[in-house]
Amino acid sequence: MGRGRLEAFSDGVIAVAITLLALDLAIAGPGHGTSLLHQLQDHWPSFTAYVISFFTIGIIWVNHHDLVKNIAVVNRTNLFLNVMLVLFVVAIPFATSTMAKYLTSDNQDAHVAMAIYSLTFEAMPLSFAALSSWTLG
Repeated sequence: MGRGRLEAFSDGVIAVAITLLALDLAIAGPGHGTSLLHQLQDHWPSFTAYVISFFTIGIIWVNHHDLVKNIAVVNRTNLFLNVMLVLFVVAIPFATSTMAKYLTSDNQDAHVAMAIYSLTFEAMPLSFAALSSWTLG
């Protein structure tokens, strides 16, 4: 398998992940008794989490592109390490949505949500480092 297929697969998965982020950006619409401005203010955690995660996934995509262009030969280990990387990239929308929903909770759920978010954002760079280490050896 060549670099092009590895990169195309990863680009597709990353594009889906970055698109999934936007699915949680929703407001009730007119006729629900709450003004648009008030709804936007109430949903600030979702919008903030979206922007942070969008740019994070964007940075992952840019860095992945730079890494892949340095791969001389794609082997099974590269492929599995890449799969591990995109596994955690695709988990970012779930972690982002969960964190945004529970961020302002005043209970243990907020801590659990932040732990999920933090673990996802820790596992992703570790998998990226493994892929980078194997690739650049």
